[in-house]
Amino acid sequence: MIYRNKITTLTEFVIQRQAEYPQAKGAFTRLLNDIATAAKIVNREINAAGLVDILGTVEKRNIHGETQKKLDVYANEIFINTLKGGGECCAIASEENEKVISFSNEFSEMGRYVVAMDPLDGSSNIEANVSIGTIFSIYKRVSEAGSAIQTDLLQPGIRLAAAGYVIYGSSTMLVYSTGEGVNGFTLDPSVGIFCLSHPNMRFPETGRIYSINEGNYSYFPEGVKKYIKYCQENDASTNRPYTSRYIGSLVADFHRNLINGGIFLYPGTTKQPNGKLRLLYECSPIAYLAEQAGGKASNGFDRILEIEPNTLHQRSPFFVGLRSMVETLESFMRQNH
Repeated sequence: MIYRNKITTLTEFVIQRQAEYPQAKGAFTRLLNDIATAAKIVNREINAAGLVDILGTVEKRNIHGETQKKLDVYANEIFINTLKGGGECCAIASEENEKVISFSNEFSEMGRYVVAMDPLDGSSNIEANVSIGTIFSIYKRVSEAGSAIQTDLLQPGIRLAAAGYVIYGSSTMLVYSTGEGVNGFTLDPSVGIFCLSHPNMRFPETGRIYSINEGNYSYFPEGVKKYIKYCQENDASTNRPYTSRYIGSLVADFHRNLINGGIFLYPGTTKQPNGKLRLLYECSPIAYLAEQAGGKASNGFDRILEIEPNTLHQRSPFFVGLRSMVETLESFMRQNH
């Protein structure tokens, strides 16, 4: 990669933003650097997965009853160990662990932040070499110094200090927000540095993509069924029919829709009324990014960021993307409720 203009690295960008807020400390910069470091390690293993016997499954399931991939386990361990070693994070909620992972060393107990994460989103696509990702939420702890407790993590999305994702694809990108817009950084593998490549990311004014697993159509709520039919109708005034694009990885589907304009839908079904995606470490962080990029996120009726989580692995129906598209979906849901 040849740089003809001055580049801004992730670390430089965070420090520059931090300088704009005198009350800010260096702890967040170090925490984000820890996440970036773990992502680089995971990215290396993903790229070499077929060569180092890290594809395939392990002989156990996670707490959701899902078969764990070797990379699921590996990514989870890398993020936990890196965040623990950094000392700024005092507890983690992970998709792969039933309970809160609270760090007990003297440095971590003083950490100001807790992290909720899906270490490897879309891992069912690993063997097919399809884009996968990492999703993370960062909250300020609300308990006193010492061992963090579950309350530190059971906070609604409106209290997020930051959220983001890493997408491992044709290029590896880290996208995050602290409530001041969304910015994307592409990894230059030759030097191992995330460089600002997508400043101030925003949804386009209009979009024509809808992303949903239509194989489950017969199990969907009536409002979702009617919205799908709406997307498929021919209407030049609204640029319909829309285009159906579904990868099966929340990070990959959301990232494409953010760039090109669209809506991602994962409704509840007659088999799973609360949907499949987890509120704390999948829906809330992606909703936070969507709103910061001018979009919207909903469970079909309510704003995702205002939903109070009751358990670490609480599920929620999830609709996220271009504001106008989500609002149209909501109107179908209300009319057919």
